[in-house]
Amino acid sequence: MKVRYFEDTDTALVEIGTTVAHETKELTPDLYVDLDAEGRVVSITIEHASQQGDFNEVTFERVAASPPG
Repeated sequence: MKVRYFEDTDTALVEIGTTVAHETKELTPDLYVDLDAEGRVVSITIEHASQQGDFNEVTFERVAASPPG
């Protein structure tokens, strides 16, 4: 996964998969999801990103599954 913020256009791109985008769906005027031919999410585009959240720092944390019981 890769997150890129383009300061000149105030756009954030979250690349989730590596397959080619087949279709783009507009969820809101500022939020788009790219899907591959199988309907899996490839990327998410956030327009006017600085108005949506703070992109000065992005963190990632992988949380291991808890053992059953």
